[in-house]
Amino acid sequence: MTTAAPSPAGTHAHDTHWTPRLWGTLVVLCAAMFLDALDVSMVGVALPSIGTDLHLSTSALQWVVSGYVLGYGGLLLLGGRAADLLGRRRVFLVALAVFAAASLLGGLVDNGALLIGARFLKGVAAAFTAPAGLSIITTTFAEGPARNRALAIYTTCGASGFSLGLVLSGLLTSVGWRWTFLMPVPVALLALAFAFKLLPRQADDDRPHGGYDVAGAITGTGALLLLVFTVTEAQGAGWTSARTLGSLAVVAVLAAAFLVIESRTAHPLVRLGIFRNGRVARANLTAVTIFGSYAGFQFIVTLYLQRLLGWSALEMAFALLPAGALVALSATRMGAVVDRFGTTRLLPVGVLALAAGYALFLRLGEHSDYPTLVLPSMVLLGVGFALAFPSVNIAATSGVADEEQGLASGLVNTAFQVGSAIVLAVTTAVITGGSGGGESPQAQLDGYRPALLLVTGVAAVGLAVTLVGAVLERRRAAAPAAPVPDYRYPAAPTGQDVTDAQVLSER
Repeated sequence: MTTAAPSPAGTHAHDTHWTPRLWGTLVVLCAAMFLDALDVSMVGVALPSIGTDLHLSTSALQWVVSGYVLGYGGLLLLGGRAADLLGRRRVFLVALAVFAAASLLGGLVDNGALLIGARFLKGVAAAFTAPAGLSIITTTFAEGPARNRALAIYTTCGASGFSLGLVLSGLLTSVGWRWTFLMPVPVALLALAFAFKLLPRQADDDRPHGGYDVAGAITGTGALLLLVFTVTEAQGAGWTSARTLGSLAVVAVLAAAFLVIESRTAHPLVRLGIFRNGRVARANLTAVTIFGSYAGFQFIVTLYLQRLLGWSALEMAFALLPAGALVALSATRMGAVVDRFGTTRLLPVGVLALAAGYALFLRLGEHSDYPTLVLPSMVLLGVGFALAFPSVNIAATSGVADEEQGLASGLVNTAFQVGSAIVLAVTTAVITGGSGGGESPQAQLDGYRPALLLVTGVAAVGLAVTLVGAVLERRRAAAPAAPVPDYRYPAAPTGQDVTDAQVLSER
């Protein structure tokens, strides 16, 4: 039988009365998650200043953002599995140190190529810290109220970082764009120092043993990297260009090869059987829609407020503050809410709030004001993220064995980043096509409205997935009790008895 990794207190944390050491562990992991999410959105407001100072073209500026997303989204699966195989603590510490070094490099360079390289390196580091940190939580806190509370705090810190990134960026850019890169450095170093002391050590016997899936790592990581790269570049190259279509064809071939390899190898990078857990599969699909729709909406709002209404970066940042503030204030309370209502009920409500917030913004016009247009959407988005983000992370890691928590964490984080990259690329294409390249207020509105419809539609797909999940969970609850399936191992063939001793020997 697999032994759970010990918590900092020496055992799994089964209740919500935690020791100072447990709280310290959680704070360290939350700090890293906050920085990972912060970097996704914080650089956006600083781009014009970066372009002017470093003499970068618009296409080069795009890669200041896309470089981070490429490294983050492309290597998350590998990062999650590395945490399982090499040790969650070891992977987290090394990756956090690299993140701090890359942040310092990005704040000091005077060359656009080096800046983009530093951003890519930060994304790679985040691809290892995020799943390692999440899996440390899910193996330290026992499934149930303790884990729900810990995950609620952890994930809302991530959502707060993503939501508050624009606010902090506006404040820091007013001083100098380099501070948007340098600010994370002392926070990362402080978290690293405490992590060495507080993070639980994982015994070798608690890590899965066996060979390494090199072929799966190459094909799977290659497919993800090329997919993110292709959708990011498609706007410039053209969605129907030979380059884009050819790249997508290569992605399909790599993905097919990856699935074949994973179904046949003895020690896969991604054990495909994990998707037999319907809750995990639905949570990952919902994650794609949640993050994808929000990334597209944030892009639309940024353009609308700054280009059409003429707001400053700082004004726009404070306009988005209510959403981030609601998420941050809910952090310590969401665990109790999840325990009372369950993720099956909270997810549809949260995604519905997101979709309603996007739909309300369809009333945008040439002279819209903040109280009637922007504020209602920000409140709904804050409520939606506060409910949906912790719930989807809890659902994506529930019912998964300790030795595969890194994999489950990598999968849901990959879903977030790939969804963000794809929906944002399509949103950009819709805006460009709708506006016809025009700069007049009416031409801009003609681009923003269909893009908002797209974003709302993506959120509606997520809502449909969560409603289907709620129906299935209700039917399962009403059905006669059945043995809980173990998603780590295939079922025994009909007519073949498997003794407990045989199962234990296989494990």
